[in-house]
Amino acid sequence: MTFPTYPPPQAEPPLDPRQSLPTMYDLPSEDPKEPGVPDTFHIDQPQLLEFTFLPPNWDAEQVFTASDLNLYYDVDHSRWHKRPDWFAAVGVPRLYEGRDMRLSYVVWQERVNPFVVVELLSPGTEDEDLGRTVQRLGEPPTKWQVYEQILRIPYYFVFSRYTDEFQAFHLVGGHYERAELISGRLLIPELQLSLGWWRGTYKSMNRLWLRWFTAEGNMILSPSERATVAERQLIESQQQTIAAQERATEAQERATEAQERATEAQERAERLAAKLRELGIDPE
Repeated sequence: MTFPTYPPPQAEPPLDPRQSLPTMYDLPSEDPKEPGVPDTFHIDQPQLLEFTFLPPNWDAEQVFTASDLNLYYDVDHSRWHKRPDWFAAVGVPRLYEGRDMRLSYVVWQERVNPFVVVELLSPGTEDEDLGRTVQRLGEPPTKWQVYEQILRIPYYFVFSRYTDEFQAFHLVGGHYERAELISGRLLIPELQLSLGWWRGTYKSMNRLWLRWFTAEGNMILSPSERATVAERQLIESQQQTIAAQERATEAQERATEAQERATEAQERAERLAAKLRELGIDPE
């Protein structure tokens, strides 16, 4: 008696985690307990702002910039703080008391409030960044209230990487007013700078970025951009030097050839004169 044979059971292929597990688009970057925890854009964009913030009317040692640093603002509530995505203060030492890196920025010790703040919108902080939230009873004031009414920061900027919308606010009469951008930039006369958007590649990412420009609208280069320009200029200078050397060599070769032709002509003339003398003819 024979029994039918069956093929052995096939093992199921292992699941690819890239296909079976959530991606970064499925998992939020913000901690629900602390909305606004940064994604990589919140690292790269403030860095570009820092690298290009070079106000010509301020000594570099009297300029302080920071990103994602606690900003303590109320002497009566010393634990209350905000955490701007990027801010700059001028007229304050770059180092704390000229000797140490800051752990936070405490306005009642620094005695200088930030002059400009930039907030990068994220789903968890958008309403507060745009002044849509209302202070709750017994809780600290909102971010907008702190910047506008307590610290009275002259310039406040909001930028969304999701919509590429760039909004500027200027403190006028104790309240923020929407400022009009010219060619995508806002001039800040007190700093002799303008802040605006720029489409280009930074950190291998081509998109719309915020960066600082001169008052005239010329782009201020980051260190890596300056190095690239310097390298390109060096290469161009070397190429120009090589081309000049090649032209000089060619000119020398032409002069040598001309001298050789002149020498040959002189030798022919001398031979001809000698022959004429042999024949009794005065070559002159």
